[in-house]
Amino acid sequence: MRKRLAVIPKTVWWVLTAALALLIFFPFWYMISMSVTPDSDILSNNVSLWPAHLYFGNIVKALTQTPLVRQFLNTLVVSLAILLLQIVTSVMAAYAFAFLEFKGKKVLFLVILSTMMVPGEVTIISNYLTVGSWHWLDTYQALILPYAASALGIFLIRQYFLTMAKEIHEAAMIDGCGNVLFLVKIAVPLARPIIAAFSIASFLSSWGLYMWPLLVTSKSEMRMVQVGISALQDADSALSFGIALAGVAIVTLPSLIVFILGHKQLVEGMMSGAVKG
Repeated sequence: MRKRLAVIPKTVWWVLTAALALLIFFPFWYMISMSVTPDSDILSNNVSLWPAHLYFGNIVKALTQTPLVRQFLNTLVVSLAILLLQIVTSVMAAYAFAFLEFKGKKVLFLVILSTMMVPGEVTIISNYLTVGSWHWLDTYQALILPYAASALGIFLIRQYFLTMAKEIHEAAMIDGCGNVLFLVKIAVPLARPIIAAFSIASFLSSWGLYMWPLLVTSKSEMRMVQVGISALQDADSALSFGIALAGVAIVTLPSLIVFILGHKQLVEGMMSGAVKG
């Protein structure tokens, strides 16, 4: 009897987990299923979750009849550039706040943290006017540089650096190891878990940018995919629902792959830096 009672909670847990997984997976499956379904079947009353026959014409048309490939490459370039800049600036700033002593350090760190509470919509107009005055509209620098630093990255990496023994830094300084060498040879290798976790979060966030790229780009060849797919299907568009869903599936696939491959590092990295503050 006791064994049966012990099995029930675990069984219920697995059932609930499976039901939740199916609920989360259903929109993705529906999107993929409709992207390989002809428009005649999508617009009919006999739509099923499993297409009667696979039709890859929607994917081909999405890649050939729209600038989706160029927009995909734009998004990849912008996301990787933002990722690299955020890692460099976050690591350097976090090292300064964790190991160096200078006047106003705590105040400056609090100011940086306070920017996390400011919605992006508050500064988007002023940023747009600044970018426009520099004649940066429809350029990569307009898409990349406003996101070159991350307060979240500085906070997470600083917290991880604080878990390191200060004696390591002091001993390295006594042995003649400068700050740059200590950062590159010791601090960064030890902080690889949190850097990897932040890299995944940064890439996913950059891949999903919409409002800022919509404002600073007007040419289709400079658009990012999140803006491009929104134009695949609108009131004045002659494109089909199948092409629009195929475009969404293509755009969603990279971020989904990155999350699946890196979700373990993402969770472990986020938890590892919250020990000491």
